[in-house]
Amino acid sequence: MMDVTVTKQTIDARHGRYVVRVPGFEAEGELTFTTRGPKVISADHTGVPEALGGRGIGRALIDAMLADAQQSGFKIIPLCSYIRAQYAKHPEWADLFTTAPGENPTG
Repeated sequence: MMDVTVTKQTIDARHGRYVVRVPGFEAEGELTFTTRGPKVISADHTGVPEALGGRGIGRALIDAMLADAQQSGFKIIPLCSYIRAQYAKHPEWADLFTTAPGENPTG
C-alpha cells in the first residue's frame, strides 16, 4: 500500500467525496457519498483509475471514510459494490454500517 493522503471534499449540501491524489499521476481515486439523514451517509461509488490500480488506493479511501464515521458518529449505507465486498470481509466494521437511514443494525 502506498503512503497516500485522502482529503474530504464537499460537492453540495448533500454530496461529497473522499479523494486521493498521488504525486506523479494526473489521475485521482475517489469515493463519493450522499448524506441520507442527520447521522447517515451512503457510500455511492469508489473509483480508482487503472493507472493507480493495485496500490491500495481503494482501501485508503475506505479507511478515511471509516475513520470519519468513527470520529463524527455517522453510519454508512454501503451502496458501492466494492465497499459491500470489503465490508463482507471485515465484520469488525459492523458498528459503522447500516442498511437504511435511521436503522440501527446492531439492535
